[in-house]
Amino acid sequence: MEFQKNLLEYISQSLLTAGETISVAESVTSGCLQLAFSQMPNASLFFKGGMTTYTLPQKVELLQVDREEAQDCDCVSENVAKTMALNVAKLFNSDWSIATTGYCTPIRKSLYKIFAYFSFSYKGEIILTKKLELHPKTQALNAQMYYTEFILGCFKSEINQLLILK
Repeated sequence: MEFQKNLLEYISQSLLTAGETISVAESVTSGCLQLAFSQMPNASLFFKGGMTTYTLPQKVELLQVDREEAQDCDCVSENVAKTMALNVAKLFNSDWSIATTGYCTPIRKSLYKIFAYFSFSYKGEIILTKKLELHPKTQALNAQMYYTEFILGCFKSEINQLLILK
């Protein structure tokens, strides 16, 4: 797995310059974001860590996702992504967080679609949540890699906007 080197360097430099930290809660990307952050220069200075919570019990227990809501939507919704983002930031005491949930293979519960929700939090507030949909014939690993690259690109834009405002 290879990530765009300049993207990783930009995110790393931005977080280091701002003196801010990040943590990650993943489901559909299954550790790909954590891998990307670990590849960034000086990662240990800003990447506090992450977790992959692939099942409903782990999302409920570790990230305080509402059990009933999670059961109703198979753990895949905008609100689940937001809850995951806010709570992973609390767990790791980080300025920023990213959370992902969704599908990388088409199944009945996804209405045979491949899509993901991702959410960014900054200092305890959700600043962006989006849904990303892919072609249903996309291979699972390709879907996970696409989600990861897309999310990192969006994260770069959010860092840019917030650091310009500082």
